[in-house]
Amino acid sequence: MTRPAGPPDAADYESGIDAILIAAASAPDRLAVALAALRGRVVGRLDWQAAFGDHATPHVIVVEAAGVDLALLAERLPVIVDKAAALQAGLVVALGMDEIDVVAAATLGGSTRLLVDPTVGDCVAAIVVAAEAARLPAGVFDVTRETDSTRLERLNTEVARIAEALARLTRAEIEEDAPAAPIVGDRTNHYGAPPSLAEPSAADVRRAIRARRLRDQFFGTALFEDPGWDMLLDLYAAELERGRVSVSSLCIAAAVAPTTALRWIARMTDTGLFERRPDMHDRRRAFMVLSDRASEAMRGYIVATRGADLRIP
Repeated sequence: MTRPAGPPDAADYESGIDAILIAAASAPDRLAVALAALRGRVVGRLDWQAAFGDHATPHVIVVEAAGVDLALLAERLPVIVDKAAALQAGLVVALGMDEIDVVAAATLGGSTRLLVDPTVGDCVAAIVVAAEAARLPAGVFDVTRETDSTRLERLNTEVARIAEALARLTRAEIEEDAPAAPIVGDRTNHYGAPPSLAEPSAADVRRAIRARRLRDQFFGTALFEDPGWDMLLDLYAAELERGRVSVSSLCIAAAVAPTTALRWIARMTDTGLFERRPDMHDRRRAFMVLSDRASEAMRGYIVATRGADLRIP
């Protein structure tokens, strides 16, 4: 990647992370602190109104979106997303709950990492992973580089060391994205469930959702986390009700932390289970729906469950 003239700043993380930081003057400093902890170099700092200049090509663009006017976010964030893609740089966006729908309408999935109300430790982990992904272009294999497992092991160690040194950080989790599972496999009925002609109803699905939340009251919310299934149920119920589900509402339905929910939404969108539909009346918002194949799979599963006289789990 292109770098400014002169030697790079010393850093423990290979040759250092070059970053463009986009934030308002009054924004939280968590991204700047995270970059400083990583001994990263800010090659450009912009406010939300500024245009991109002739900066060195960064490994990552980090964006503080919390508290930014929603109309300004809707206008500027797509430009930032396009710029990150053009520079082949990772993109990390820190945001609050109020900005979820606007941010998700502009970017969700791919290499973008969305962090809702993150700690500095969360920012450290996201920046490290985004920068590492940007260092080696997709499809290029360099035999002189570390293997993926070695590199990921080193990243885990580095992030843990920084977290401990800063004292107020929690141990960051860095894990390689698992290969995407098939959306709908060859469905076989190992239990011989008899066919059912009864169509699924939204009431049945909503009862299953209520039962899952009732379970949380007795066992806690963290023990049985299953955000993928919770969101599938919520979107399928909404489809049967002919309703619409915003990204922020889907995060609530996931029953996990918003950052975790957004990561799951991105993953399930990338694998083709979810689709994002823009709001034709408000460009600052997008709705999530099941893909046709996911909808077919949900219908088949629930029909088979009812045909076997079983409850939806």
